[in-house]
Amino acid sequence: MKNIIETIRKALKSEARKTATIDTQRWFKEKIKTHGLRAASVRKIAKTYFAEVKDLSKEQQFDLCESLWQSGYLEESGIACGWMCRICKDLAPKDWITFDRWIDMYITNWAACDMFCGDTVGAFLEMYPQCVRKLRTWAKSKNLWKRRAAAVSLVKPARKGLFHEDVFVLAEILLLDSEDMVQKGYGWLLKEASNFDQQAVFQFIMKHKSVMPRTALRYAIEKMPKKLKEQAMKKT
Repeated sequence: MKNIIETIRKALKSEARKTATIDTQRWFKEKIKTHGLRAASVRKIAKTYFAEVKDLSKEQQFDLCESLWQSGYLEESGIACGWMCRICKDLAPKDWITFDRWIDMYITNWAACDMFCGDTVGAFLEMYPQCVRKLRTWAKSKNLWKRRAAAVSLVKPARKGLFHEDVFVLAEILLLDSEDMVQKGYGWLLKEASNFDQQAVFQFIMKHKSVMPRTALRYAIEKMPKKLKEQAMKKT
């Protein structure tokens, strides 16, 4: 299995030499490690090499994903996330323990958080809805990326109207968070939930707008009609 990881890293470096690298760092406040590859190139490499690991056991696949996470490179995190999307059908409730650990140990920026939680954790929760209450613990974590993860993990389910009550529970827990990445995270969650129940989201915003950070508020009302946006943004 180690040879697969080494081959992938050679492929990433080779692709970086062949194509014009991009200035990924400008999208992040924290220092990141990157080869400068475009997302399309990373997805292509992930797809190519998953063919070599798709028949391995889930435990072996998880080990390979963790090896990619450990490098700290954004592209390798992207490949791990891409693979996890393909492994999702084989997930079991006990895998939450692994997800919890990976977020604590390896997620250090919004891109890795959103790729992993938006897809894998979100799909996991749809499979095992009894685990959704665990997000409340994440929302109270000292780790800002785990707090963002609590919101982002429900973005895709919220678009379908799933976990509607949990959306507001999490938004209330995160309401006064001082980190803008967390504010953007739960604001994004509310925005997606508004596709399902715009009135409920609007009522939540109006109830809390006197203390709700403007960053979160702007994200939450992004898809609302102009009249509702004006009401939400009007200072009391």
